[in-house]
Amino acid sequence: MKELFLLRGLPGAGKTTLAKSIGGVFIEADLFFEYEGKYEFDASKLKDAHAWCQNAVKVWTKNGVEKIVVSNTFTQTWEMDYYFELAEKYGYRVYSLIVENRHGGVNEHGVLEEKLVQMKNRFEISL
Repeated sequence: MKELFLLRGLPGAGKTTLAKSIGGVFIEADLFFEYEGKYEFDASKLKDAHAWCQNAVKVWTKNGVEKIVVSNTFTQTWEMDYYFELAEKYGYRVYSLIVENRHGGVNEHGVLEEKLVQMKNRFEISL
């Protein structure tokens, strides 16, 4: 069975760690900002980062990769719509998992506290 995992949560929650433990191919928009092992975030390129992430998943789903894991904040449910559409088109079972920081995880990318509060306040959950 082909599976697509969408991991959601605030920075520092442990999304990347969980994604790597699930196995399969893994991607997140933050990888777009890694250059020679260094993370260099540029807010002006955020749309490009998400387009890059979506394109990789499109290629993988078209090619029938068995297990795909996408780890992004996905604070609003519409941000996952593209992935849901790909899953339906290519026959994937989707798991949307919210990762909470219950282990004292560290915000490795230095997202400012005020931004974290904004993200937390707009976080949507649809059950």
